Amino acid sequence: MSSMSNQHITAEDVWVPDACTLPTAERPLRLAEFDQFFSDAVRGVDRLSAQHLRLQLDGAAQVEETARDLTARESLCCSFFAFDLSRPSPDSLTLDVRVPVAHVDVLDALAERAAAFRDQG
Repeated sequence: MSSMSNQHITAEDVWVPDACTLPTAERPLRLAEFDQFFSDAVRGVDRLSAQHLRLQLDGAAQVEETARDLTARESLCCSFFAFDLSRPSPDSLTLDVRVPVAHVDVLDALAERAAAFRDQG
């Protein structure tokens, strides 16, 4: 009989799928970068579909620069992510995140994490 007690799933386990090519040692640093970004920049979290998440962001130029840098680097190691950053008005940004069906669990984890940090603010 196997015990499930020592098989806990961490946020990193869900966040980092097998398809990720980022070296294991760098993953906690990237996770911390996302956490800081969520804490600093996310103003709203909208789940438009199972495969589509929209983050409402602070409209500052610095936020746009950080979002572009972070999503570009994330696309290099997790090519299944599709990121689209847009500016619907001069003082707001939206970041659309899409994934294929096979990676909905990763998007679920990202949405939960973003919402948790937004709720702390």
